[in-house]
Amino acid sequence: MRTIKKGFTLIELLIVVVIIGILAAIAIPKFANTKEKAYLATMKADLRNLLTAQEAYFADNQAYTTDLGNTYQTSAGVTVAITDEGPGAFSAVADYTGGTSRTCTIAIGVTGVNDGEPLCN
Repeated sequence: MRTIKKGFTLIELLIVVVIIGILAAIAIPKFANTKEKAYLATMKADLRNLLTAQEAYFADNQAYTTDLGNTYQTSAGVTVAITDEGPGAFSAVADYTGGTSRTCTIAIGVTGVNDGEPLCN
């Protein structure tokens, strides 16, 4: 009588492991790129919110400020530095602590810069 053995051979298992490794090597960089895009989107959204808060302050005081107090809060991990660029002008730089080395900027009234458009480098 012949016995029937059920299961996979070592070669079949090795082939499956190699295929999974190849798929993982392709997918992991794609996920890292997605995280980078999420960090940039968060910084841009925070800069747009800053612009809205600055415009509200400007409507009341006819000047921009470097300290909005509690009227403007950044997202977790994002820091924004606001610079006074003279009367009727300001610029701001946002970075994501521990997430990416890239930064985003926004400016109003600064020559050579598109007003109100967040730009990332």
